[in-house]
Amino acid sequence: MTTHDTDGTPRVPGFTAFGMRAEATRLAPGLHVVATPIGNLGDVSFRALGTLAAAAAVLAEDTRVTRTLLAHYGITTPLVAYHEHNAEEMRPRLLARLNAGEALALVSDAGTPLVSDPGYKLVEAVHAAGIAVTTVPGPSAVLAALVVAGLPTDRFFFEGFLPHRTAGRVERLEALKAVPGTLVFFESPRRVADMLADAHGVLGDRPAAVARELTKYYENVRRGTLATLAAAYAQEPAPKGEIVVLVGPPGAPEVPQDDSALDARLAHHLARLSVKDAVAVVAEETGLPRKRVYARAVALKSD
Repeated sequence: MTTHDTDGTPRVPGFTAFGMRAEATRLAPGLHVVATPIGNLGDVSFRALGTLAAAAAVLAEDTRVTRTLLAHYGITTPLVAYHEHNAEEMRPRLLARLNAGEALALVSDAGTPLVSDPGYKLVEAVHAAGIAVTTVPGPSAVLAALVVAGLPTDRFFFEGFLPHRTAGRVERLEALKAVPGTLVFFESPRRVADMLADAHGVLGDRPAAVARELTKYYENVRRGTLATLAAAYAQEPAPKGEIVVLVGPPGAPEVPQDDSALDARLAHHLARLSVKDAVAVVAEETGLPRKRVYARAVALKSD
């Protein structure tokens, strides 16, 4: 099936990477679920680029976000908005296109589709219609956070976003209390302090990590216990960026917070930074109170 650009001219599917233009291979009809970068545009796969370029249309939560990715790689595939507000209206139209033999690509704003977005209803409907669904795997904020958090990875449970209000959040945390694996949450920057405090109150002082802006320039993973992290975020302005909170399973060993571990970390930074800067970095990395970190830094300098 020949596709056309908005001006009516035939579109030659392709993408540009590393300064070279590549022609995309024709896609099999059906729905292609495509993972896209969670921040760093360089994380997209060649297969994903080829799929986005060759599809008759790209279905996106926010076409403005996806347009940035397509423009970066010189892809001119038409965009179609598909999100929770128009999903009921759009699904019959998309199924009609698929039944006509088109190949459509489904993406989310970032990462792997169907994780905290309405895409699963479309996939369910496509399967019910007997149409092929293909996955093009790639970036996922859930797995990216899990592998850098330093918490058990053999079992994990992805919860997504907790309820916004305290009562609902506490009720849901109570239901997750006995899950024998690392808990993974998405959270809003403005609610992360309250969420950590509620998690500490319900789950106890478990080891935890807050991963922020993964794959981006200001990527940061802050580790500690729920108590130290909750206290630290309560005393600071709300952080910026996308946040993933991870909490260790019941009975997980605590994140080392003794002075020997702290001293080793401080010594590493004091070798190249001033006391003030080293304290700031270590307090950020560990979630420990700045007063405690400063006291140890002064003691190390005195020694």
